[in-house]
Amino acid sequence: MTEELDPRLVELAHRMFDLAREGGASQLAAYVDRGVPVDMTDASGNTLLMLAAYHGHADTVAALVERGADVDRLNDRGQSPVAGAIFKGEDDVVRLLLAAGSDLDAGAPSGRATAEMVERGDLLDEG
Repeated sequence: MTEELDPRLVELAHRMFDLAREGGASQLAAYVDRGVPVDMTDASGNTLLMLAAYHGHADTVAALVERGADVDRLNDRGQSPVAGAIFKGEDDVVRLLLAAGSDLDAGAPSGRATAEMVERGDLLDEG
């Protein structure tokens, strides 16, 4: 027997993912501070951090990292936040993730492989 989810919770979850994609750092941080799981995932396994990193929101990434977000959590396709940020050319986000201990060898393709693929080896020296 499967219980239906409260539509308000579903709406809240969608709002959290939108804030991550849009860069709503202070609002998202406030929700996490009040109990929203920092590593919650969408239907594709993307965490709030993954979405913020991929969309280039360094301030949102920093806020989530400060609140304990897993910098190496892979999505359902095996992609890491740092690989996504490298692929998108989000240098500030890459630097933040590396400073937070992100593993360049995690995922497939890894951050290291992604940097090579997009000819951004210069990012591998950051951190």
